[in-house]
Amino acid sequence: MKIQKEIVLPDPGQSFKLFTPSLRNYFYWHYHPEYELVYVEATNGIRHVGQHISSYMESDLVLIGPNIPHLNFDYGLKTAYKQIVVQLKENFLGDAFKETPEFSAIRQLFERAYLGLSFSGDTKTKVVQKLKYMQELGHFEQLVCLLEVFQTLATSKDVVALNDQDTSIKLFLNDKIRMGSIYKYIHANYNETPDVNIVAASVHLSTAAFCRYFKKQTNMTFTDFVNQYRVTQAKTLLLQDISVSEACYEVGFESLSYFNKLFKKVTGENPSAFKKRYT
Repeated sequence: MKIQKEIVLPDPGQSFKLFTPSLRNYFYWHYHPEYELVYVEATNGIRHVGQHISSYMESDLVLIGPNIPHLNFDYGLKTAYKQIVVQLKENFLGDAFKETPEFSAIRQLFERAYLGLSFSGDTKTKVVQKLKYMQELGHFEQLVCLLEVFQTLATSKDVVALNDQDTSIKLFLNDKIRMGSIYKYIHANYNETPDVNIVAASVHLSTAAFCRYFKKQTNMTFTDFVNQYRVTQAKTLLLQDISVSEACYEVGFESLSYFNKLFKKVTGENPSAFKKRYT
């Protein structure tokens, strides 16, 4: 469950890697020196990039810079999903980005990618169409299409930075604590009452030290993270033939009114409205 370095090997005859991974049952908290563009279609899922943790609905498009720790976007998904990933080195075109004026916008995009960039709206729609189309092309045509994708991202205003500071692996290398074991505990106990004392002891920290560590790593308290995780799981249940009250108790809340209030705080709408809108 510890953080892993992924070895990225492009296919023969290509300067980048284009593939459709499926790792839903595998907790892959990892990093790599390559840039990564991830697109995923799913009912809802967890987005964890650097220190940023949130959930996404329906689909997600994120550009991640080199050596930024991130969790696989399909982790724990219970419903059908599709995923397209592009990985490439910073110099996959040699010095072209530095020396070619026409690539200046893309160069600036790459310079901002260390924050983790999430794209939405028309930008996401256009880029997704190209990513799906790319899979049917030859290597040269894929490269041309990929440059068009990056130009679209580089000139987009439908973008949000997920982190407000550098979270690359150099800041994590001396960290002996394993986020994986914390995730594992929360995933196994979110529907009961996760005990911060137990999880702190599992990573060999006092409760106070663990709370400081967890807040530093995620920008959330342990309780806030567990509640957000519960809401994410509740979304999946609500999209099935399960009532709001059943979903509330299934994910560990004891008060329906508190569940409704927290769900609206996290998602912007109450559970009934969410269920009605998506079903």
